[in-house]
Amino acid sequence: MAERETLEVDALFVGAGPASLGGAIHLSHLIKAHNEKVENGALKAGKLEGITIAVIEKGSEIGSHGLSGAVMDPIALRELIPDFEERGAPLEGEVKEDYLYYLTAKRKIKFPFMPPPLSNHGKYIVSLSKLVRWMGTIAEEAGVNLFPSFPGAELLYDNNSVVGVRTGDKGVNRDGKPKGNYEPGVDIIAKVTVLGEGPRGSLTKKLIEKIKLDAGRFPQVYAIGVKEIWEMPRGSVPPGRVIHTLGYPLKSETFGGGFIYSMKNDLIDIGLVVGLDYRDPLTDPHLEFQRFKQHPYVASLLKGGKLIGYGAKAIPEGGYYSIPQLYADGVLLIGDSAGFLNGQRLKGIHLGIKSGMLAAEAIFQALLKGDYSSRQLSSYQQLVDESWIKKELYPVRNFHSGFENGRWAGLFNAGISYISGGRWPRKRAYDAGHKRMRKLSEYYGAQNIQPHTMKFDGELTFDRLTDVYYSGTAHNEDQPCHLKVLDTSICINRCAVEYGNPCQYFCPAKVYEMVGDGQGRHLQINFSNCVHCKTCDIMDPYQIIDWVPPEGGDGPNYVNM
Repeated sequence: MAERETLEVDALFVGAGPASLGGAIHLSHLIKAHNEKVENGALKAGKLEGITIAVIEKGSEIGSHGLSGAVMDPIALRELIPDFEERGAPLEGEVKEDYLYYLTAKRKIKFPFMPPPLSNHGKYIVSLSKLVRWMGTIAEEAGVNLFPSFPGAELLYDNNSVVGVRTGDKGVNRDGKPKGNYEPGVDIIAKVTVLGEGPRGSLTKKLIEKIKLDAGRFPQVYAIGVKEIWEMPRGSVPPGRVIHTLGYPLKSETFGGGFIYSMKNDLIDIGLVVGLDYRDPLTDPHLEFQRFKQHPYVASLLKGGKLIGYGAKAIPEGGYYSIPQLYADGVLLIGDSAGFLNGQRLKGIHLGIKSGMLAAEAIFQALLKGDYSSRQLSSYQQLVDESWIKKELYPVRNFHSGFENGRWAGLFNAGISYISGGRWPRKRAYDAGHKRMRKLSEYYGAQNIQPHTMKFDGELTFDRLTDVYYSGTAHNEDQPCHLKVLDTSICINRCAVEYGNPCQYFCPAKVYEMVGDGQGRHLQINFSNCVHCKTCDIMDPYQIIDWVPPEGGDGPNYVNM
């Protein structure tokens, strides 16, 4: 059997999203600037020579797992790369038109004014997958080592200090036995490991549980964004148009809303966000998204177009009080893994990039001192608290919890919170989203319960499997299932009765199915459909689903997402 290799680096970023790439680029710039000052005699210090910065990514290439709305505030990208426009950043266009509508089943009602947090003039519509690919080229130019198809399988520890990451094995069959092409993962030893895996990162989750980094914090609360890319007739899509919606098709008790953005080459980016703290156990985000497209106004925008892309992603909505401790011995948390997202503004890319940059500054000081302890790395927390990240997130610290009692109370609370600078409504504890799901008997009482269904026409609306096809998702089926259900008897004996097996509905990729009858009824996991959104790990009411990375390179292949 092949021996496991070891690779030593100075700084290891896990996950090639905007936070990790921003951090890696900034750290490289800091080291270069330091060494130039030493060479020029402007600084009396030793040079930082031979510093190795690495980024590992589970996707087959940089950007293949990148998905977001997205309207980007350029503040952080401009700090990182001041000439990003001249260097060819793949911007879909500057926002020229902003609309906010409340949808009923048949009508749209335009808001009489644009709430300031949703005013996007001067911001940029972007495809995150394209942006990340471009940032990857900038990182390589800066000397950063990029390793796609290298998923982080487990953290390496020396006592409670993180000392690196073991990447996933390749060539293991479905029974966990090595195949002829078996290749063990690599132990990457790092002075500092930075977790930028995205929302509900598998390594981040285990680290937080092990070291109790969430002690004294509120639980993170998530939403799921389900989206499609449509190709429209030439010249039919006005550039720079941003549309947000509230109301239909979601119940007033359910957090969320729609978005429709114009992209280059007559593409439309359309999606629906559904809070993963809903009460109805039969809530089906993918189905709700298809219903959203059936609204007369939305359908009119898509008329004459065709579906060319699909994807889904979890979104950390908890806000400031849900951000865990950001540091421990040998490790830092950045981006969505740390919960850096402004739910009120519907933006997180800029916060992710900035958090990566601040992590880089903390690592730079640690390299100068040769100290990678929690005490030294705590400077990252201080840098965050002194930056515009806290200035932006603290005033909206109660935004999501303000929607606890539904849409109308939430909108009222959001308005008061904006006016009061977040001082009202006051801080109040809330539960993790899966705890808010009601049992069938509690939600429906004695009603004859029927799962929500609709007929898909294959032109405007699509079933899950058709959409999954357009995500480009591919997994080698002769490998261990990466969706670990700890006790499948619960699915059959308890969940079916208590919740109606909600995994069949909250998964946007038809991964989970209850098949068979009577004694032969069982859970079937179609893991090859998985689009890596992590919703199952988040929303399972019993918390017995553990999402771990599949073999490196597997998963969706996002292009315009």
